[in-house]
Amino acid sequence: MDFLTSSTHLHIATWVIALVLFFVAALASKSKGIHMALRLFYILIIITGGALFIEGMDYHMGMQYGIKFLLGILVIGMMEMVLVRQAKNKPTTVFWVLFAIFLFAVLFMGFKLPMGENFLA
Repeated sequence: MDFLTSSTHLHIATWVIALVLFFVAALASKSKGIHMALRLFYILIIITGGALFIEGMDYHMGMQYGIKFLLGILVIGMMEMVLVRQAKNKPTTVFWVLFAIFLFAVLFMGFKLPMGENFLA
């Protein structure tokens, strides 16, 4: 297994685990520990995503990978906003909608770009 494939799989594994933790934390009433573990996965997602972004320069598609990186940061931001506002008993509807939109966009780009899994072919 080459480095590109293993780093892509590591990135996918980190965001899948993070999404599971996010939904568990969003549904649990007392989720302080889960929220802290999720923040660790945010860091891992950013590190592995940054590594893939740098590798993406070899495909001469830096701008598209940059947009995907930005969308990924926005997904993480919306996840955090939902959990923090939920803990403060503030409305979260707008942030759930933005989370869904950004998540769809980043998944679409991730699977469409050359380093992604070819689910859309």
